[in-house]
This record gives sequence, structure tokens and C-alpha cells, in this order.
Amino acid sequence: MRKPIRIAGAAGVSALMLLAVGCSGTAGTAKKPGASESVTPAKPLPMKATPRQATWTDSDDKAHPLRLTPTRLARGSDSDLSHIRLDDDLQGMVPYYLTFSYTNTAKSTLSQVDPSRNFSVNGANGEAAQRVSLFQSNPLATGSGLPPECREGGAAELAAGATSAICQIFMLPKGQSPATVSYKDDGGDTLIWPVGGAEGGSKGVLAPDVPADGITEDSRNRPVSLRITPKGVRTGSPADLGRFDLDADQKKMVPYYVTMQYRNSGKYDLLPSMSQGIALRTAGGQTVKRMLLIDIGGPGVAKCPEAVPDNMVKPDGVVTECSIHLLPKGDAPAAVVFTGEGQGAQSVTWRAQVDGGR
Repeated sequence: MRKPIRIAGAAGVSALMLLAVGCSGTAGTAKKPGASESVTPAKPLPMKATPRQATWTDSDDKAHPLRLTPTRLARGSDSDLSHIRLDDDLQGMVPYYLTFSYTNTAKSTLSQVDPSRNFSVNGANGEAAQRVSLFQSNPLATGSGLPPECREGGAAELAAGATSAICQIFMLPKGQSPATVSYKDDGGDTLIWPVGGAEGGSKGVLAPDVPADGITEDSRNRPVSLRITPKGVRTGSPADLGRFDLDADQKKMVPYYVTMQYRNSGKYDLLPSMSQGIALRTAGGQTVKRMLLIDIGGPGVAKCPEAVPDNMVKPDGVVTECSIHLLPKGDAPAAVVFTGEGQGAQSVTWRAQVDGGR
């Protein structure tokens, strides 16, 4: 689920016009009138500007066809936004500027067109970058180190066949690099454009088969240490879930099976339920938790058994568990994340390596 917009007030601004509006944005405010800094040109990253047909839904829940083309993604300088008051959680992050065009492929004029809310820039660890919204009407907020295309908004009204462009600002932590640009289509699918050439890569992300330590709790909330070894991510088929009552949206998705081995390296017995802490991060910047299937006494999903063996995991005992994650068509796993329970528990992240399946 995407975070709500957090909008901070800009000094001397009464009209709240946002440069980039989205579901996970943070608005910045100008610090000082007349601030002057040297401008470091943004560094473009390799990205093929492939037009893709998409769907955008207006405020009346009416779907409209658009053709979308990300044309440029550039890495900014740490000082680009030094004249902007950013939230504390954005301090020290690196700005990236995404420019894309959108063409009205419908037969009538569209009003209040805003496909920007569905775009995302995503790190190599599958985590979506933080979107920043600035007040376009304040020259202090939209000037200085920003690229020229990021100082103006796109056309809100678009005639049939007409094209407009807009630039959005995204923030990634140092040590993380953008791996994809994505658009979450209102029709249900996810569109992905790969990105290359960024420095830093995926800090804190382990290789797909590297064991790591984690912490969970037993039934009495006592901490238990684990040794966790990923065993693979496989592509499933919707037919594998045919016994279960899925809704219409779920039936359009693709299941992925994440298999992990857990060794109880603590002092207490554990229920085989560690997969509750597993999530998939995707190339489209989504975090997808495991699917909960109600199958009391049933055979489960043969290609993804919940626990082997299915009994208490004693100290030094080992269990293999599989979890099911539903992804929209067009999206793909980027990272596997285990989040433990209890005091001292931290998340562990592995790069997802998808095997065949089905």
C-alpha cells in the first residue's frame, strides 16, 4: 500500500499547485529568499524510451487510454534541494528526476489528466523511491538546482491525439540505485522500463542463496534466533489455485512461490510459521505479503507446501516453508524480505532469483 501524501506549507504561498502529485509524496518548502547555489547538471541514466499503451482512471472512475513514454531519468546532486525544507526522513537522500510524456489516444478531450500518480522509480532492492512534490507557484521551490523540465507542470487538459510531458522528483537512499521505472496500470497490470548505469547498486541486499541470521518469537513471546537459507523463487500458475475462492482481480494475477529453510538456533521450540514474516518486493516497487489461503484439513497447494516437516521445530531442528505471493501481470520479484518478531528483530533482504515453474 502506498503512503499518503504529506504536504508541508511553503513560505508565502497561498495557491497550492503541486509540481508532481502522487500517492507517496512529500512536499518541500523554500528555505531562504534569494538563495543562490551552484548547479550541477543531472546525470542521465540509460533507459530505453519505449512507448507503452496504458489506462488512466479519472476522479469519476472512468478509464481512459493513454500512451506513456518515460523519456529521461537523471541522477541529481545532493545539493539540488538544499534550498528546500525536506522532511527528516528525506535528509541525505539522492534526487532522481523522471521525465515522461503522455498522449491522449482516446477520441475526446481529457480533463485533469494526472498519470503521474501511478509512476514509480524503484531501487535494485525492490523498494519504491520517495516521491517529492514541490509547489510550482513558488519560484524558490522550483528553481535552483532543478532541471528546467522539472520547473513546470504538465497539461491538465489534453485534446484527442495531443501529447504533454511532466517531470517528477524521486528520492533514494545513498547506496541504492534505480533499477526500474514502473507504471501501475489502472487496468490491473504493471508496466516496467529497466534502468541501467546507476552507481551504488543494492546496498544491504544479499545474494539469492546466502544464509543469514534472523530473530522470531515462540508461542510465549520469547526470542528465538534463526538461521535462514533461501531455497528459491518459482513462477506458479493461476491454475494451481483453482480449488480456492479467488476474487476477479486475484484471478488475473500470477502466483510466485518463495521457499525458505529455517534452522532453529535458539533454545525454545517453534511452530512452523516463520513464512508469515516473508514478503516479496517487486520490480514495480510493490511489497507483496504472503497470500493467506483457508484450507483446513485440505491438501494445500502441492507445488508450495506450507511446512516440511509439519511439526514443532525443536532447537537445532530444520523446517522448509513455502509462501505464495500474487503479483500483477507485467511485474516480477526483485527481492525477498524476512521481517522477524520481537525485540532486536530486523529485516533481512535477498535478491530474488526466479526459477521456472508452472
